[in-house]
Amino acid sequence: MPKLPTNMVRRPGRSGYHYRKKTAGKITWIALGKDYDEALHALREIQGSTSKLLRSDVTVKDAAKRWVATYLPTARSPKQQKMAAVRCERYLIPELGHVLLGRLTKEHLRRYRLQLETFDLQPTTVWHILSDARCMLNWCAEAGLIEHSPFPRRVMPRIQERPPDRLTDEEAELLRGLPEPHGFVARLGLGTGMRWGELTRVQASDLERGFLVVHQTKSGKVRRVPLAPELLAEVKQRVGRLVPYAMGSPGSFSRTVRNLSEIEGFHAHQMRHTFACQWLERGGSLAALQQILGHASIETTQRYARLTDEIVMRETLDLAKRGVARGVASES
Repeated sequence: MPKLPTNMVRRPGRSGYHYRKKTAGKITWIALGKDYDEALHALREIQGSTSKLLRSDVTVKDAAKRWVATYLPTARSPKQQKMAAVRCERYLIPELGHVLLGRLTKEHLRRYRLQLETFDLQPTTVWHILSDARCMLNWCAEAGLIEHSPFPRRVMPRIQERPPDRLTDEEAELLRGLPEPHGFVARLGLGTGMRWGELTRVQASDLERGFLVVHQTKSGKVRRVPLAPELLAEVKQRVGRLVPYAMGSPGSFSRTVRNLSEIEGFHAHQMRHTFACQWLERGGSLAALQQILGHASIETTQRYARLTDEIVMRETLDLAKRGVARGVASES
């Protein structure tokens, strides 16, 4: 590999070549491409240009549309692409679309955060909207549309941690005893922790040595879900799809279950939360749970590691009894 020309570098953790220039303490990065000859040509065009390096006529609206068209298809799933595009059209473009990208300041973005809070949105929704804006501005800096992202620190809302939305052990048992076919679907969901979409696609032929092989997953990675002996015996007696088409959407399934069980507020995803909590309560490891649920990060799985009030109280009473027993023994 020949020595790279001035201002051309390889960035750690990034593919291809990049233009790097430090001006007044600020570093400008521009992606030049993965091919060396093409990158060299792009570098010469930048260095030989007598005009300003950065575009001055690009608005936030223009940049957002380019981000949606070129970045999102390569970085996010189709569903996430659609949601981000809707957030741009509904919030970012109406509020900041008219601002020239090169003149966008931290104060613009702070006011944007405050404006979002007047729309009566959930804090998690505000977080996602601002996260999209931050990602878009980082992409703009990498694409050379701006020198650096003006996204300020400490502008993201703090999200209050919530406990997993799980069923109680009594409610879970009630669901397992529902009439068929809802009872079997509940036992399958509570016994595997699979998402509703995965439940509706899995087939009896996916059974392999006591595991259900889940092929179409959120992450795109195949994973294997172990089955308890009772559930394994049930699955072995079935053919085709384990959850029939007639079961419908998660919404219709949840409505029917609410009517049959009288559990207010039940929704299908609670079965996944309940499986995860019960796995840990029964002594299962966090690492194994991460693999079963298909989480990319252990941090996502750790939210289930919060002990329930019932377990804390049970241990408190057990420790109290041990303390009383030791006191009696010492007196004697």
